[in-house]
Amino acid sequence: MNYSTFIVKILKQPKTILFKQNYLVTEVLVQFPQIRLKTAKNQFKIFVWGDLSIANYDINDYIIIEGYIGVSNEKPQNKIEVSVLKIYPFVLNEKKNVQ
Repeated sequence: MNYSTFIVKILKQPKTILFKQNYLVTEVLVQFPQIRLKTAKNQFKIFVWGDLSIANYDINDYIIIEGYIGVSNEKPQNKIEVSVLKIYPFVLNEKKNVQ
């Protein structure tokens, strides 16, 4: 596994699941902000373990993540996954106050 740092854009609302009835894991679909090759894959899942709060971020927010890269064994294609250890805000959308 490789430890890496990425800037990513959140594409879907984070989904929290209970792993082995002891650990909270949050799964989020993200993408790289810019891609050079049109044939390259730029969307992947990140997994946030434990108390790192991703609930404060919304769709279309950009965050900086640090974590380990892995490959899932799903068929027909292997998919890239990142187990996140640190999260930092980068560019956040303004929240609109609706009254």
